[in-house]
Amino acid sequence: MKFLIITHVNHIKKDQQFFGYAPYVREMNLWFKYVDQVDIIAPMIKGDVTEINLPYKHNNLNFISIPEFSFTSISNTFLSFFKVPLIVIALFRACKNTDHIHLRCPGNIGLLGSVVQICFPKKTKTAKYAGNWDPEAKQPLSYRFQKWLLSHTFLTRNMTVLVYGDWNNQTKNIKPFFTATYEKNEIVNPNIRNYDAHLKFIFIGSLVEGKRPLFCLEIIKKLKEFGVALSIDVYGDGVLLSQLKHFVKNNGLDEIVIFHGNKDKMVIKKALQEAHFLLLPSKSEGWPKAVAEAMFFGTIPIATKVSCLPNMLDNGNRGILIEPILDNAVSVIINYISEKDLISISHKASKWSHGYTLDVFENEISKLL
Repeated sequence: MKFLIITHVNHIKKDQQFFGYAPYVREMNLWFKYVDQVDIIAPMIKGDVTEINLPYKHNNLNFISIPEFSFTSISNTFLSFFKVPLIVIALFRACKNTDHIHLRCPGNIGLLGSVVQICFPKKTKTAKYAGNWDPEAKQPLSYRFQKWLLSHTFLTRNMTVLVYGDWNNQTKNIKPFFTATYEKNEIVNPNIRNYDAHLKFIFIGSLVEGKRPLFCLEIIKKLKEFGVALSIDVYGDGVLLSQLKHFVKNNGLDEIVIFHGNKDKMVIKKALQEAHFLLLPSKSEGWPKAVAEAMFFGTIPIATKVSCLPNMLDNGNRGILIEPILDNAVSVIINYISEKDLISISHKASKWSHGYTLDVFENEISKLL
């Protein structure tokens, strides 16, 4: 089978290998086990390979480079009018010359791919919608259009659309799905934490507005003021790093906030085995891998009520759900620390997450191909 991926993920070429964002590449390498040839059509950028990049693994892989485009400014919009027709032509040719079309959505390239695939109703297709599929979520027009088009069983034929969460009133081609990081042989009983001593918090993710890392630090500051003995390890990098460091310095949090930058899977794994709580009050999510990974090792997630998170956390029985309002969030967290059986919540979280291993994930992928 010849397998085509259409994605907006930026790639870097080094030593005749193609590198991309590690969690995405790690997943695609599982798909590659069941196909004979791979075509990837995506943007290529110049840059250094970092700890958050991984190479694709397939002996017969062809990369088709297309330009990035956006409509975020007047100049970008003007350039996009010239780029888009060229990208559409490249997508059409790639779709014509493949057996299976795989879209990665949402994103600008996924948007164009979801339109081009209409021309190939007889080809088998899958789409991975890695964003928030909640029908009630407030989202940009381009996201809502992609969701509508992927769900339209007349325009989008012979396609299985993989979404996070089990939502009511969906078309027959929509399939609730998940993702995974750890294998079955990595399952261990979680460490029994002492929740009456110093509490270790952890943040894992990009330091961008959508992940609300500043709100995390505001929560930590407030909890400290309430007398909670705690610290937080921040894993990730992004445009807000200098602002976050400024906040830490101005509020005397230097001794309890540690910035680690981007680290590989094994470093994160060790940190999760020791942490008490994960803080991830995102504005939007699909299936937040950081949350599922934390739960795998018994770290209790503290997250906002977006996407499928209420279901993942069983409405507060496997984690802590908060609103993005500081005093309210701190009040809920303190109530859990002082009133709830956190050891039981930790065990429930790990037990649930152990059902979503890479072994199970790969088996589900094989069924799609």
